[in-house]
Amino acid sequence: MTPTKIMKILNLFCILAVLFSPFRSATAQNDCDGTRYRFTSAFESFEVTPDVVYGNAINSTGLNQNLLVDIYEPVGDFSENRPLIIMAHGGFFIGGENDNPDVLPLCQDLTRMGYVVASITYRLGIDNFFDISNALVRSVWRGYHDGKAAIRYFRKTAAEDDNPWGIDPNRIMIGGVSAGAFLGLHLAYVDEVSEIPEQIDQTAPGMSGGLEGESGNPGYSTEVLGVINVAGALKTADFMSVGDKPLVSVHGTADGTVPFGSGMIYLSGFPITEVDGSSIVHATALENDVSSCFTILEGADHVAHVGDADAYFQTLGTIASVTSGWVCNDYEPLCGAYDYNAVDVQEWLQKLDGNVRIFPTLVKGSTPIQVQWLNDNTQSQPWSIFDATGKLISSGVWTIGQNEIPVAGLSSGMHILRFANSANSAKFWVQ
Repeated sequence: MTPTKIMKILNLFCILAVLFSPFRSATAQNDCDGTRYRFTSAFESFEVTPDVVYGNAINSTGLNQNLLVDIYEPVGDFSENRPLIIMAHGGFFIGGENDNPDVLPLCQDLTRMGYVVASITYRLGIDNFFDISNALVRSVWRGYHDGKAAIRYFRKTAAEDDNPWGIDPNRIMIGGVSAGAFLGLHLAYVDEVSEIPEQIDQTAPGMSGGLEGESGNPGYSTEVLGVINVAGALKTADFMSVGDKPLVSVHGTADGTVPFGSGMIYLSGFPITEVDGSSIVHATALENDVSSCFTILEGADHVAHVGDADAYFQTLGTIASVTSGWVCNDYEPLCGAYDYNAVDVQEWLQKLDGNVRIFPTLVKGSTPIQVQWLNDNTQSQPWSIFDATGKLISSGVWTIGQNEIPVAGLSSGMHILRFANSANSAKFWVQ
């Protein structure tokens, strides 16, 4: 037996020892305290490290491009073995940023639940608008490769750089919104060389590397714990097979951009390609005994959670209900929205006297917010409004008999109304 073969065998035994040791199992689960990963009250705030370079690849214009990730971590968290969610933004593989409103509040709230969340950029652009259907397939393939490089980056830094982000390399999930969900779904379920689309010229710049690609950090696994799909689709659900990774999906039935079922994707009115949307992907998963949770947003259009509070509640609640079960074996299995602001019954009862309701939660124009206190004895409350980044926008004092809080002039997107003398806060969206 050659020295090389001996070293390979020894390395394999080392890997197996780590994977199956009792110490690893206990370490991976000792953070599952019943609150973490299910409730946004697990941590009060978060911090973001922006524009970390996780890879480099040739983009649709033939130029080298650095691939960047914003990394979210809960403030005050001393765990060094945290599950990681990699999120990818939408934008039709043409535009978008990793702080888009489709992913930003999800990244923030999931971090407050205790996850490390990585919001990635990936290569965008169409390389041939005169052959846009095939060009879009190539764009998805670039994102596919970039997502794999992101997974490898975190495993590499955990192994070689003293784990600077404090992640558990055995609990990594990937997904996204719209185009970002396309990226995650294809990354998870296109897992055979025979499934590489025929439109991919693997000798072309930026396209080589087979299933793993050449976007960075070679030599590490790209396995994931599960896939998060918000308003995404697969080119064909036939990519799925028995034994594939579990899935959680949210999709609106009236989505005019990405079909809820099977259908055509259009760009500026021009047909691009047929795809299988979330309802078909979910049904195919169940046919293949793949664990799949699907929340249907009745009558909702594309990425409804960006502008509709109830859709956001449904989306975040569904994601957290499932992913928390993936990372914590002892958690009660859930599928669907739940009260992710709560901690337990006793704390909820303590907060009840100060509980506040606001409406509307989707503000258009200068419509003021109405405030209703469940405790009729409330006389006045100082209030503050923060934007989605945590920046203070305005403040004042609410008094009984003057129920309105002005919101004129606020920029579009999610905001938070917080009352100084109460543990309660409420999200609202400005359109």
